[in-house]
Amino acid sequence: MDDLLFEVVNRVAYIRLNRPEYKNAFTLEMIDQWAQHLIDAANNPDIGVVVLTGQGDSFCSGVDLSIMKTLQERNSALEWKSVLWDRVHKIAFALQQLDKPVIAAVNGVAVGAGMDMALMCDMRFMAASARMSEGYIRVGAVPGDGGCYFLPRLVGRAKALELMLSGDFIDAQESLRIGLVNRVYDDAELQAQTRKFAEELVGKSPIALRMIKRAIDQSLTSDLRTSLDLISSHMGVVLTTEDSAEALAAFQGRRTPQFTGK
Repeated sequence: MDDLLFEVVNRVAYIRLNRPEYKNAFTLEMIDQWAQHLIDAANNPDIGVVVLTGQGDSFCSGVDLSIMKTLQERNSALEWKSVLWDRVHKIAFALQQLDKPVIAAVNGVAVGAGMDMALMCDMRFMAASARMSEGYIRVGAVPGDGGCYFLPRLVGRAKALELMLSGDFIDAQESLRIGLVNRVYDDAELQAQTRKFAEELVGKSPIALRMIKRAIDQSLTSDLRTSLDLISSHMGVVLTTEDSAEALAAFQGRRTPQFTGK
């Protein structure tokens, strides 16, 4: 059985971490496949949304401890950096280039790099019994997979510091309260509700979806004038597409639109 599963159903791509006996801790080989699937999804017009989740009762417990043990034995700072920058960080870089919505369905515990992998997705839906922790501090490490970048942007600097410096677990309801996740569902409903939402998104104009995501991402690092200049260009492009005309006609005719991505 593959450690990473990938399938496309109704224009939704599902990436499933498949090492439930290890709480879906990832290997470097899984990272390589994972990054390639994200690149392929970006280039595949038949994929509109990506969903990341774990098999079994865990989302992801981070990097496989055997990798950490090997690196500790070698005691090479350069090798540590290379594993992160050249391998693990591939996911963040691939997601940065993917202008389609990405949803993390956090079905169970997410710790360390596992939590960070959820943070770098666009949205997070969480099972009611799931928990997350930036647990690096507990093993004398620093958040190595983007947590220091993503977490303060989601919950603010002070809360991010609290979670990182304590390493405490945070449950689903608290995660929802502080804006760390978008939605919380009963455990048995998480996957179905995530699938329902993802399929609703792929029923909308793919061009508009991608432009909206681009505009939001770019606005986070630009001033108001630059952001409005960008969105006026996006609007001009989007409103001249066939999909825009189809969306308006379908809305007025009370029917389901048929988009072509043009």
